[in-house]
Amino acid sequence: MSNRVFIWLAAIVAIAVLAANTFIIVDQRQQVVIVRLGDPVRTINDKGTEAGLNVKAPFVESVIRFDRRNIALEAAQEEIITSLQERLVVDAFIRYRISDPRQFYNTLRDEQIAADRIERLVNSSLRQVLGSATAREIISGRRTQLMQQAKLDVAKRAKSSSLGIEVIDLRIRRADLPAQNREAVFRRMASSRQQEAARVRAVGEQQKREIIAGADKEVAITLSTARQTAGQVTGEGDAQRTRIFAQSYGRDPSFAAFFRSMQAYEQSFADGQTTMVLSPDSAFFKYFQRGPSGR
Repeated sequence: MSNRVFIWLAAIVAIAVLAANTFIIVDQRQQVVIVRLGDPVRTINDKGTEAGLNVKAPFVESVIRFDRRNIALEAAQEEIITSLQERLVVDAFIRYRISDPRQFYNTLRDEQIAADRIERLVNSSLRQVLGSATAREIISGRRTQLMQQAKLDVAKRAKSSSLGIEVIDLRIRRADLPAQNREAVFRRMASSRQQEAARVRAVGEQQKREIIAGADKEVAITLSTARQTAGQVTGEGDAQRTRIFAQSYGRDPSFAAFFRSMQAYEQSFADGQTTMVLSPDSAFFKYFQRGPSGR
């Protein structure tokens, strides 16, 4: 009995091992290369139509799985020299997909080796393409055109190297000066801004002094003109007052004398605290004693 159980268990294990080495499940996001004794013989789901349960020859065939989706790869920072001998540190990334998994396996074997190879390819292409442009063109002027040119160059090199990949996109994430150059540029920019600020302040001070001087001159001219006009108006008024008073005095001398005496009284006693020592028969008070006629 025990021998039969052992035989059945052995058979079950053998069938399980055989099944595990015969049937494979392929995810729809994957593509598979079937390798027989080190040579790729066929692919599964490279067109996206064979996902699910598949079979292979047990024990003699192995399975290499690759991603069918777009793969993003960030290239290491690369220092390039532009057409004007300017140094720039470029940080780029590439998106690609494995279009021919059998060729990809033959050339690169796995995705880690592929990443190293493609990174070197990208950096070499960027040095060649961006080396023919200026820093201004790389940063803003012709960045899109340069990236399209670099993408086509990488795709051409990948095809000639039989990498089995399709380049989807190639972009620059950042293009900047090297650290030592950046510090020098910042210092130069700060010095330039300080000089410009000093120049603007000097021009402002000069304009301030000119404006103040002009305003003072305008005030002096205005005050002088006003004083002159006031003197003329006052003189004309005094002359007219004298003329009118003379005419009035000529017409009625007694009333004119009375009026002038009233003005003198008003000015003398306006504050209510004036003390005067005069003779009782002084002519100053004649209108108090004799009335308006003063006689």
